[in-house]
Amino acid sequence: MSDLQAKNKKLRERLAELTSEAEKNHVIRERSQTRELGLLQAESLQDLMERMVAGLANSFGLSNVTLLLCDPHHEIRHLLMDSMDRDEELPGVIYVDTMTGLAPQFTSLSRPWLGPYNAADHQLVFPDSTHLKSVALLPLIRQNRLMGSLNFGTTDMTRFTPQHAVDVLAYLATIASFALENMVNRARLVRSGLTDVLTGWHNRRYLQDRLREELARARRDRLSLCCLLLDVDHFKRINDQFGHLAGDRALRELAQRIESQIRGSDMAARYGGEEFVLLLPATLVVDAVDLANRIKEAVSETPITIDPNNAVTMTVSIGVSSCLPDEYEQDLKTVAEALLAAADVAMYKAKSAGRDCVKTADQP
Repeated sequence: MSDLQAKNKKLRERLAELTSEAEKNHVIRERSQTRELGLLQAESLQDLMERMVAGLANSFGLSNVTLLLCDPHHEIRHLLMDSMDRDEELPGVIYVDTMTGLAPQFTSLSRPWLGPYNAADHQLVFPDSTHLKSVALLPLIRQNRLMGSLNFGTTDMTRFTPQHAVDVLAYLATIASFALENMVNRARLVRSGLTDVLTGWHNRRYLQDRLREELARARRDRLSLCCLLLDVDHFKRINDQFGHLAGDRALRELAQRIESQIRGSDMAARYGGEEFVLLLPATLVVDAVDLANRIKEAVSETPITIDPNNAVTMTVSIGVSSCLPDEYEQDLKTVAEALLAAADVAMYKAKSAGRDCVKTADQP
């Protein structure tokens, strides 16, 4: 009986171990599913990035999580700015033009890499941390392209080691990659309805919505918002002499020259035809006039090539208006209309003054 009792005891102990292991695995699966579902349920690009960084850091109990995104053309950054409800960078999100040279693991990263933190290798991936002991680099791959990486860092040197299984992290990386690609595509679709096809700038519909948002921010921060309305001088002559396709090429080049002079926080829109609008948040009129003059010079400085045999020198007339909404002002739609109307009046003053110049709304 003693042998039988001993065997039964071992069996009970083994059963208890298996039951405990099964319960732990169940908890792990539930937590994993919650994390993955959280990423898939993100409502915007901003929301998704916040869930990837702050949300996963909290879920895994990590001291540092970063999201590295390969964004050579700044597309993701621009899409994010369109969807953000505040004008600031997201903590933990890093944009790079190429994955080369960031960490040696990225040269052939197809599965999560776990191992010790090495400042020489990982400082660019975790720029704000020098106290880390172990890290996990999760590649974000879609259609055989490395979009970036989701990076976990901890002060526990045993948390991420080469001996750990990576199946759970690999699946999380797959879900994160899918969620990111899906959200970027959705943001592109939204933006396409608010974008001018010819120049790639925002269109008039987007301007109307964004103008009210900028006025609300100006009212809150007590900082003036300036508006520039630009009109191409004698543009009809280009269309009449060289054709509309040539005119389109000229407008695209003009838009690029204007864009080279403005800040990332400024907003540019094609207002209609050969008219363009720039919104300059937190800008004084004197600074807006300086920018307008730089734009005027950039446009006319060199001729614009419109076909292999022809080039034209273009000029613009620019009107400048400014507004600082009263803190009690509620009718921002009317304020927006008044700001645009004032810039329009100033622009016609520039036309009347001989074109190729800048005028403000309060100038005679």
